[in-house]
Amino acid sequence: MAKTDARTPGQDLSRRQAPTLKSHLAYLLLSGLVLMLMYTLLRIGLLAYNREMIGETPVTTFLEALFNGLRFDLRLTVYLLIPLMLALFSVRAMAARGFFRFWLTLVGSVTLFFGLMEMDFYREFHQRLNGLVFQYIEEDPGTVLRMLWYGFPVARYLLAWALVTWLLSLVFKGIDRLTRPRSQGGHEGGVGTAAPWYLRAGVFVVILLIAVVAARGTLRQGPPLRWGDAYTTDSNFANQLGLNGTLTLIRAGKARMSAHRDNVWKATLPQAEAQQTVRDMLLTSHDTLVEADIAAVRRDFTPPAENTLPIRNVVVILLESFAGHSVGALGSDSNITPYFDKLSREGLLFDHFFSAGTHTHQGMFATMACFPNLPGFEYLMRTPEGSNKLSGLPQLLSTGRNFNDVYVYNGNFAWDNQSGFFSNQGMTNFVGREDFVSPVFSDPTWGVSDQDMFDRGAQELKAREGGKPFYALLQSLSNHTPYALPENLPVERVTGHGTLDEHLTAMRYSDWALGQFFEKAKKEPYFKETLFVVLGDHGFGNNRQLTEMDLGRFNVPLLLIGPGIQEKFGQRSSIVGTQMDVVPTIMGRLGGQTRHQCWGRDLLNLPEGDKGFAVIKPSGGEQVVAIVEGNRILIDPVDMPPKVLNYTLGANPGAELVPDAPDAAQLHRKLESFLQTATKSLLDNTAGAEASKSRN
Repeated sequence: MAKTDARTPGQDLSRRQAPTLKSHLAYLLLSGLVLMLMYTLLRIGLLAYNREMIGETPVTTFLEALFNGLRFDLRLTVYLLIPLMLALFSVRAMAARGFFRFWLTLVGSVTLFFGLMEMDFYREFHQRLNGLVFQYIEEDPGTVLRMLWYGFPVARYLLAWALVTWLLSLVFKGIDRLTRPRSQGGHEGGVGTAAPWYLRAGVFVVILLIAVVAARGTLRQGPPLRWGDAYTTDSNFANQLGLNGTLTLIRAGKARMSAHRDNVWKATLPQAEAQQTVRDMLLTSHDTLVEADIAAVRRDFTPPAENTLPIRNVVVILLESFAGHSVGALGSDSNITPYFDKLSREGLLFDHFFSAGTHTHQGMFATMACFPNLPGFEYLMRTPEGSNKLSGLPQLLSTGRNFNDVYVYNGNFAWDNQSGFFSNQGMTNFVGREDFVSPVFSDPTWGVSDQDMFDRGAQELKAREGGKPFYALLQSLSNHTPYALPENLPVERVTGHGTLDEHLTAMRYSDWALGQFFEKAKKEPYFKETLFVVLGDHGFGNNRQLTEMDLGRFNVPLLLIGPGIQEKFGQRSSIVGTQMDVVPTIMGRLGGQTRHQCWGRDLLNLPEGDKGFAVIKPSGGEQVVAIVEGNRILIDPVDMPPKVLNYTLGANPGAELVPDAPDAAQLHRKLESFLQTATKSLLDNTAGAEASKSRN
């Protein structure tokens, strides 16, 4: 009679495939080291690719950033190794090396893809991967894909991704072979004995404790490793390097998938206190609060007659990526904007003006609807709350004063729901990409060139001459990735600025197109009775990240050109303003009483000694906000205490931390009050000019 084999199936598997505890732990450790090495190399690659931003920062600062990065990378690596840790409970699972090789190659490849994508993402936005990724994914896929293909080295990245993924698969296969138990004769896969369950359970507990500490990234009590833990140096570039792009993207994804209103600014102050603080910030002696029990800052605004201008028309020109740091009139010596510089001598230039956000979307609704860029509502025009009536030019001039209107744009109005939002606000005439006949140039991504847009804009304004008063929005686009410009450029290409050469060339071209528009407009009768408001929708980063908010992406010029403006207000103003101030400033020049609920003020009717203020927030989904007042900025970053800095703009920009600033508490209260009250007004649908059109 044959001898019966009394071994259990698990024991038989362990003898055949020898998944010993020692071999599995070695496999786990080496796989983790490979992932950590890859993430470190990606971080070094990000540093090298954006080396123009190193400046005079010492090497020790970046060594500190690399160390911080190891902590974040370790957290991600622990998450990715969870299947290998859980396998300790099962002999059969420990033996599933084929699955583990597939898993490690897959997650390694995905995170590698994110790391490669960050090279140009950071160069463009000066941020690690964040909610902007999801915003672009949700937009028109064809436009986004063309922007990526024509604007970035996509083929090169895909080739590198495929090659390194293949190498990763070989490395993980090699680790598998290296860590297989060996028989007494030295052959792989020999007979071995799997550790008993209680020993494996005990080892798992130890591994779990180590993994928890590693994933927390800190031994301190309280919260685990946070975004702010990367901010340990004086260099914003180095601090950003310390983060892990995959983790920041996951965090943004979690916020994106949560309920829409879960991400809005949460009230921190008694509502009555916050509302009164905002009223003190916004109301002047020329404002009379109305319907105070319904609306936060609805008021009747009556500017003094001596501060009005003899105008009947308004033209707002919103220039794509028109960064103040590259404008000659604001201190640049690179000759990028000679036409704007010349125009600035004919009007009133604000040199401490800021965009509400860092994306065109925010520039549009902040400028034309005078509503702030709030956490949770960065893409207001695409949210349900975007259907609320606001107090912008369409409401005040189209509805309130029966002005004619026109909106001229290079691209498609479906992008960012521009036509839907502005139609709902009161605009009626839209001239977009499909309305241009035989344009000088049309790129495959965005639309026609700036010279085409401005030429059509000049035609539209001339066609309205002699009729009803009109207002217009002319929005440029050529100064946007992929910077598709006419082959025969009317300006000399920019050189000597490294990776910014192409961007600055597009800016120079846009400036030229602006100059040609004004040459035409000055010949028309309407010019002498029109207020022109020229400003940037946002800026763009250069090799100097000024404060954690990167003010180079916010500081833009605001230029007012109109009859008698210099005689009454001078040629230059350093009052701090933001795009929410544009509409009240326009209404102050038109004169007459206006009922509105703008979240800005008339910059030319401020009380004596008022330095102005601006509330700003970058794109990306994070609840990082700031308030600028005079030469101070208070930054309130997520997971970190607020900080106050003195800043300077112009030819020699800089920023210096103000320890224990005496006005920190006051600035912080203003910022929190502003965000809390504006958010409540939007959610309650009481942010409009008229109660009958704004209440639920």
